[in-house]
Amino acid sequence: MTTTVDEAQALDAYSRIVVDVAERLAPSVANLRVMRRGRGGGHVPVGAGSAVALTPDGFLLTSAHVVAGPGRSGRASFVDGRELRFTVVGVDRLSDLAVLRVDGDSLMPAVLGEAESVRVGQLVVAIGNPNGFAGSVTAGVVSALGRSMPARAGRTVRYIDNMIQTDAALNPGNSGGALATSGAQVIGINTAVAGVGLGLAVPINAAMRRIVGALMRDGRVRRAYIGIAGGQRPLPPRARERLGSGRHGGIEVTEVASGSPAERAGLRAEDLIVSLGGEPVERVDDVQRLMTEEAIGRQLSATVLRGDQQLELELRPVELRS
Repeated sequence: MTTTVDEAQALDAYSRIVVDVAERLAPSVANLRVMRRGRGGGHVPVGAGSAVALTPDGFLLTSAHVVAGPGRSGRASFVDGRELRFTVVGVDRLSDLAVLRVDGDSLMPAVLGEAESVRVGQLVVAIGNPNGFAGSVTAGVVSALGRSMPARAGRTVRYIDNMIQTDAALNPGNSGGALATSGAQVIGINTAVAGVGLGLAVPINAAMRRIVGALMRDGRVRRAYIGIAGGQRPLPPRARERLGSGRHGGIEVTEVASGSPAERAGLRAEDLIVSLGGEPVERVDDVQRLMTEEAIGRQLSATVLRGDQQLELELRPVELRS
């Protein structure tokens, strides 16, 4: 089989892009060896992963599942040969993000991009440490956008929204590493969760930046809670006429937690929530996006369909305790 000049040039151009991204970004990606305190006072290895340098003075970003758990610490090694001790600053299991701090400075922070500008089919490069092989590089394309993945903290389950799916190979140890554009801008934090079977990355977007800022500042993320379980349901024809042709569904309440803001407001199972805080809601994701720190303790109006009735209820969310 022969290769034409055009094919060879295209292959060379592809290679140059991947090589350039790897050379520019690899110094910003650390290999993590995670330890926990043992019963005898020593430290026991419990896992490995990757992390991305955020600031020159030692802040790193990684996946929560890499470092979550009591007494976690470890070593972060870089391609320049430095090996620095890290401590966990904050973990947010519900976004699968964590912030670390290393005992060192003069790090080379990665340039963060905007996941909103990413398109399906776009070339991306993943850098991490799969199976302990430091500085490994894989390349591929964005396979899909808008994927969701469940995350759990205690009894609370929440969906991580707008994840980036890629066919760049991701294996254990890649979690916490960088997914970058051809311009070496990090647009996602890779996750390789057992059982998911897809190459996914938590997107760099406005919501994610707020979470990282809260972890750096407070070591935790505060979220609002109203106390319902539910799922998407199409609107009945009469309700669709009443609310307008652009509305297609709402959130059917399947369970109301005892003593919750939802119970106090009068919500019941089988109610159909069509707006919350003046915002239309059609999916569980829509409700999650409204449950920010700013909503804690504030009054939220809820438009609810109950049989043939349209009700206006008032909820006052409390802080979610995982």
